[in-house]
Amino acid sequence: MQSRAVASQILSKVFEDHQSLSTLIPIELDVMTDQQERAFAQALCYGVLRHYDSLNFILGMLLDKKFKKKDGDIRALILIGLYQLDHMRTPDHAAVSATVESCMELKKQWAKNLINAILRRYQREHEKFSNLVADNASARYEHPDWLLNKFKDEYPECWQSIIRENNLPPPMSLRVNSHVTNREHYLKKLEAAGIEGQASSLNGNGIVLTHPVSVDILPDFSEGHISVQDLAAQLAIPLLDPQPGERILDACSAPGGKLAHLLENMPTLDEAVAIEMEPHRFKKLVSTLDRIRLKATLIQNDARAPNNWWDNKPFDRMLIDAPCSASGVIRRHPDIKYLRTPENIQNATVLQAEILNALWPLLKKGGKLLYITCSIFKAENDDQIAAFINKHHDVKAIPIQASWGKATRYGRQILPGENAMDGFYYAQLYKT
Repeated sequence: MQSRAVASQILSKVFEDHQSLSTLIPIELDVMTDQQERAFAQALCYGVLRHYDSLNFILGMLLDKKFKKKDGDIRALILIGLYQLDHMRTPDHAAVSATVESCMELKKQWAKNLINAILRRYQREHEKFSNLVADNASARYEHPDWLLNKFKDEYPECWQSIIRENNLPPPMSLRVNSHVTNREHYLKKLEAAGIEGQASSLNGNGIVLTHPVSVDILPDFSEGHISVQDLAAQLAIPLLDPQPGERILDACSAPGGKLAHLLENMPTLDEAVAIEMEPHRFKKLVSTLDRIRLKATLIQNDARAPNNWWDNKPFDRMLIDAPCSASGVIRRHPDIKYLRTPENIQNATVLQAEILNALWPLLKKGGKLLYITCSIFKAENDDQIAAFINKHHDVKAIPIQASWGKATRYGRQILPGENAMDGFYYAQLYKT
């Protein structure tokens, strides 16, 4: 099956079944043997979701009635056609004909004339539809109304730059495994492989590639010498500041990037304990440590229920990478704009509070807890920490002094695109 047909099936599962791209892409694209077709299918999926609000707005004006759920792949195929006409270099005639022919692979020949008519009409009336998109805020800014309004409310001075960054493809950043090599040496390997990258000024392990590449061509990737990790996420372990002989807990650990960074930088820990509840995410955690060839105590359980897994030995430090709305990584996961709702944010704040309150008693007196989200919403960040401090008499938030991000009352907020980073929040809490 060719790329457009495969992409339409993936997108249909996002739209109809609310599955995430990060779950679907590895499974659905593994069956494709042609690497170019595979890369094109992935580009179509991400592109359609990045521009979904304008494409769906246009489709709503081109269609007389909605598709049934069983024909969600045809709806997705039309969105793919519109995306190609507006945002890709594929010649218009080739984009239309190839999209129409994909109906045959989906075994839905009845849709050929419909798709052809819709795409041809869009070509003829392109200027009219462009003007209509410009007059509709959600379509113009490629965000659903509720999310667009939330960014405006919380960041009135810079919401447009946040929106702009959300709609751009993200950079590809790497973290060098300091346990086996160093950044200078690895940059030379990249140069020899014809891959252009630059050292990050934010830490001693980060590299930003000029152009994203497949991990398959990164030198020594399978040997664990390098990992793909956003620069904002690479700030976690320096902030945690682990020391030799300490026992450290990494809660909600999967897929394991921060745990791997911890083990690479501080192999002389007494013990690193990582907990993850979701089975499919736990498998990713195991796979991450297998690739870098380092070990930790891995527990598949609920961080909120320490009675089920804790051995009554307190921790010197904790890293809580809390489940959140992921509003700071939309450019990396554009399906967030489609999948998230205001209720998701409210549910996330409840879960975050439960995790914090459950794990705080496991921390030693004088110990440090680093709270992290990839959100830029105050309810999940500063407001969450404020509520936690108000509930516990033995906690103190220490301001983070750094050249990156912006200081908040209790922590530090990074916005999407700052120094090539994703949107992250950090707060460091000490047990008095």
